[in-house]
Amino acid sequence: MLKGKHVLLGVTGSIAAYKIANLASMLVKLNADVHVIMTKNAEQFISPVTFETLTGNKVIDDTFERNSGYHVAHIAMAAEADIVMIAPATANVIAKLAHGIADDMLTSTMLACTAPILLSPAMNTHMYDNPVTQENMRKLESLGYQLIEPAAGHLACGDTGKGKMPEPEMLLDCILQEIACEKDMVGKKVLVTAGPTRESLDPVRYITNHSTGKMGYAIAENAARRGAEVTLVSGPTQLKKPRFMKVIDVTTAEEMFQAVNDAFDTQDIILMAAAVADYRPTTVADHKIKKSDGEMNIPLERTTDIIGTLTQRKKQQFICGFSMETQNMLENSRAKLAKKNLDMIVANNLKVAGAGFGTDTNIVTVITKDACEELPIMKKEEVAGALFDRILSQL
Repeated sequence: MLKGKHVLLGVTGSIAAYKIANLASMLVKLNADVHVIMTKNAEQFISPVTFETLTGNKVIDDTFERNSGYHVAHIAMAAEADIVMIAPATANVIAKLAHGIADDMLTSTMLACTAPILLSPAMNTHMYDNPVTQENMRKLESLGYQLIEPAAGHLACGDTGKGKMPEPEMLLDCILQEIACEKDMVGKKVLVTAGPTRESLDPVRYITNHSTGKMGYAIAENAARRGAEVTLVSGPTQLKKPRFMKVIDVTTAEEMFQAVNDAFDTQDIILMAAAVADYRPTTVADHKIKKSDGEMNIPLERTTDIIGTLTQRKKQQFICGFSMETQNMLENSRAKLAKKNLDMIVANNLKVAGAGFGTDTNIVTVITKDACEELPIMKKEEVAGALFDRILSQL
């Protein structure tokens, strides 16, 4: 995902410095070239050897290091970086950066850096709330630095309040949002539905499906990383809520319909990746559902066809549906493409290994009016990227 990307981590003197070892490891696993600059104070909390072992690159902590591997280290490292993250960022380093002080390797490099710089403040809550620190952070934001808001909780000093550095997973998300994808969807509004829906049978039981939401979430995440303004309408899932987008939580098919209906006309691209449990209790017809001790009569009626209803009024939008079949995949999917007035439908066979619900991979066939293309097995985030590549080529 980050192959060919150069990530520069600045580590300063805070107890939270130990968490950045995990971040460095995660970046390396994504094939990033990771370099670390440490302040002397940071080395009181974690050894440079840790980062050198994880990244395979020498840690630089001295502006005048003669064996750095660079001709002029702070200039070369600044020029090489695609992104910089200073985490943890202490009040001292924030103050230096805000006033252009360059008295060590890290601050000198930042003065020469033109890449995006992300700061993750970590300090005692009173230091964080101090008007001087707040003014320094506002100044840095006005200069183009991106500040990641610290979390609140129990701090290492014993105080409770704001000042905790976020977990490495969130810091990684911030880096991926900046550099994982080309920003070729800036200005586009994208609506994605994902996950299952549930229809109550009685106060205890409900009808649902096996969708986990993984494919829809991957689609929404890829769109956001490409610069789109994303709205994700999500049924109940166990997935963590994605950042950098608007998330609307729904439970029933009717709630999903209303959420999509409310946003529909303002969207440029719409992808209906949700698996809808499209039955609900009514008083119209009785249907029998088998259970272990016999049969029970449950009144059920098919709900509104979300895609079919909305797509009849589309204007300049590109609308992509999803089809999950167990037989006659291509024939059924082509019929849905026409019936639902779609521009594209993404089909897969639930009986094929590596595809369908709950997996981290998918095998899909992309169908339009004029073409049919089967994609190889890929991770779902890769499928998401491939879909948007094809959608953008048709806009």
